[in-house]
Amino acid sequence: MNSVVKNFQNIRSSINNSNVNIIAVSKTFTLDKIKPLIDFGHNHFGENKVQEAKDKWLNIRQNDPNLQLHMIGKLQTNKAKDAVQLFDYIHSVDNEKLAKAIAKYENLLKKKNKYFIQVNIGNEIQKSGIDIKQLSELFFFCKKISLNIIGLMCIPPNDKNSKKYFIELSNLNKSLKLNQISMGMSADYLDAVECGSTYIRIGSAIFGDRMIK
Repeated sequence: MNSVVKNFQNIRSSINNSNVNIIAVSKTFTLDKIKPLIDFGHNHFGENKVQEAKDKWLNIRQNDPNLQLHMIGKLQTNKAKDAVQLFDYIHSVDNEKLAKAIAKYENLLKKKNKYFIQVNIGNEIQKSGIDIKQLSELFFFCKKISLNIIGLMCIPPNDKNSKKYFIELSNLNKSLKLNQISMGMSADYLDAVECGSTYIRIGSAIFGDRMIK
């Protein structure tokens, strides 16, 4: 059995919840590395950069309409049109300017996607995400312009205490009556699932060491 598929199966079997969606984070990996997982029947894949995703996925998506592509990296407003066109989910909505651009291109392209608002849960200067104090305002703005916000997303501080941040995000998610939540990566996905995550973003634990770009 292919090692990528085996890694994926091991992760799936470690999760006692069939409602959890595993996003295989394929950024920097070429299609020959990803293809065995597609052939196995997995269809949720995550990318960090719009141009890389475009180069990699545009043709293959035309032949496989079941593929679901997730934008999990920071999204610049000037890339919003391409992102709306290519992706099915965007996990990194974090300001009104970006939300407005997305809504504009949804209308233009006649396409409705699913969105997560990224929260800067650890209040870290170097990380993207809306400040918790401004979350409610951004959420209601997105609703007003008809963006389909399905949940919140976070990347917790790298301090070995992810669980407390997952609990905090889960409580924020519930307070906004949202049903989906995007949290947990290769090192902490089991804690995230325990705290209610419905979308986990797994890269190295599936594909191995990431290629440097």
